[in-house]
Order: sequence, then C-alpha cells, then structure tokens
Amino acid sequence: MMMIRKAAAVAASMLMVLVFVSMNDEVSRFLASMKYGFADAVPSNASVDETVKAELRSVITAEAEKRRIAPVNAKIDRVWKAIPGYNGLEVDIEKTLEAALLAPAPSTGSIRYLYKEIEPEIQLKDLGPVPIYRGNPNKKMISLMVNVAWGNEYIDSILSTLKREDVKATFFLDGSWLKKFPEVAQKIQADGHEMSNHAYSHPDMKTLSRQAAYSQISKTEDLLKSTLKVNNKWFAPPSGSYNQATVQIAEEQGLKTVLWTLDTIDWQKPPADTILRRISANLEPGALILMHPTASTRDAIGGIIATAKAKGYKLGTVSETLSSSRVPPAVEGAG
Repeated sequence: MMMIRKAAAVAASMLMVLVFVSMNDEVSRFLASMKYGFADAVPSNASVDETVKAELRSVITAEAEKRRIAPVNAKIDRVWKAIPGYNGLEVDIEKTLEAALLAPAPSTGSIRYLYKEIEPEIQLKDLGPVPIYRGNPNKKMISLMVNVAWGNEYIDSILSTLKREDVKATFFLDGSWLKKFPEVAQKIQADGHEMSNHAYSHPDMKTLSRQAAYSQISKTEDLLKSTLKVNNKWFAPPSGSYNQATVQIAEEQGLKTVLWTLDTIDWQKPPADTILRRISANLEPGALILMHPTASTRDAIGGIIATAKAKGYKLGTVSETLSSSRVPPAVEGAG
C-alpha cells in the first residue's frame, strides 16, 4: 500500500510540473501582452515588438511634421551686412523611437520626443567677404568683445568678474601688445576666453596699402598661432575703420571681419551707470558689445552681465554667437 501511495504522489508531482510548464508559457504570453498594452495574448514577443514598433513609428513620424522648425539661411542685409543663419529643429525619429521602445510600458500616449538641429543651406561662410555686425536675430545670445591694445591694469578685475559670472568673452588682441605681454594674454586664454585678431599696431586700416593691410593682419595672426596656439576665425579692425579691401584681405587669410552692434564708448571714461543704461536700452538678440579694458568697463561689466541674464540672454564668445547653432540647451527636449 505504501508503494502505491508513493507512486501516486510521484505521478501527481509530474503532472503538476507539466501543468506548471504549460501555465508558465501562457503566463509569459499574458505578461507580454500586458506589457505592450494589448487585451489579448499575442503569438510571440517578436511579433509584439514589430507591431508596437510600427505603431509608435507611425505616431512619431506624424508628430514630427508638426514639430519641425525650419532653419534660417544666412543673408546679406542692407544695414547689418552679413547676418548668420540659425539652425532649425526637428524630431529625431530613430532616437525617439528607440527611447520609446525601451520604456517599461511603451505607449503612444507617453512618448518623449528627442530632437536634432538642421543646418541652413546658406551659411555665413557662403556669403563671401562681407563684414559682420551682429548675430542672427532669432538667437537670444550676445557676446562681449574686448579690444585690447592698452589698459593692462584693469584686466585682472575684468577677468575676475567674468569668472565669477561664468561668462566667456572674446578678446581681440593688438599684435604689438601681444608681443609685449604674452603672459597676460596667456592668463586671459587660461580662463577659457576666445583670442582673436585686432591688427598689429592699431592702424587706420582703410588708409593702408594692400601690402601694409595684409601685413597688419598676418603679423598678429602669426603671433596668435606661435604664442597662444590659436586657430583664429575673426578680425576686428581698430576703431572700426575698414574698406572692402580690408574685408577681402582678411578673408584671404581665413578671417571674417567683425565689428559691433553696441558700443560702450568706454574710452570716453563714462560712469558705469551711463554704460549700463546705454546697453540695457538697446540690448537685442545677437548683439556684439564692444568694450576695452578700461576703468569704466571694469565697473560696468558686472552690471551688463546681470542685465543680460535678467532679460533671458545667454552670453557666449563671438564664435558661439555667430554660429548657426541654436542657443543651448536646444536639442534634448525643447521644440
């Protein structure tokens, strides 16, 4: 009798195992169906994935058309001369789909859209030898451009303010100054600021012969490379004096000629509040703000930065402001 009972128990256990295996397969299918939001069980995970993927792709593709922002081409303006383009924005369909499929319960109602920038067909480089006075008006970024040929006694204070405010400026260096004060230039560069060309001996560029104008730019360019290892893109003519030959000569050396949108006129030694009122009243997207290492700028630069930030502007180098890239952060979430 004991042996009969043991045999019956073994048989029952084997039956339970078989039932469990069968049930486990059904549970797996049921859980898969619940994961992907279907009421009925589906034949396999592979077919579920393809069905969900196709549905998600269809929804994402349709939504991408609505969310697309077209890029803006660079152009030549009658007043402002060369104006950079501005990147557009579109949904990155593949990355958005990939992220949606990795979600715990993929659903067309909870898609997080990821974006990528679209460059304009016409870029600043395509406009040829044309001067630049500002960035794109759609780009809420501004730059501080500091022309340096004198005024070393105020540079440390200006650098301290820029570091405290976490702002990077572009310093346009006179070549003869750079030759005399390489260690000061290296200190500016060590703080992460952009270093660019302001001719060699602060001449009136439009009065120079072609050879002399070429030399003024090339001598400083050579110093920037040898002293600071800079791969420069910009030339700021001293006192804003230039003619078309100046712009052409700079272009031949791989440099775009940059002037300014707003002038602090700090060389006239105005009080800081006068500079602040002037800049604040005229601040606009893409503005390039001209200054020098003067006592007036030392006293006003903190207020300029605070005013710009309060108005929602990002502050970047001339290269950042004049690029077609959107104001960061642009790609990850905003549309």
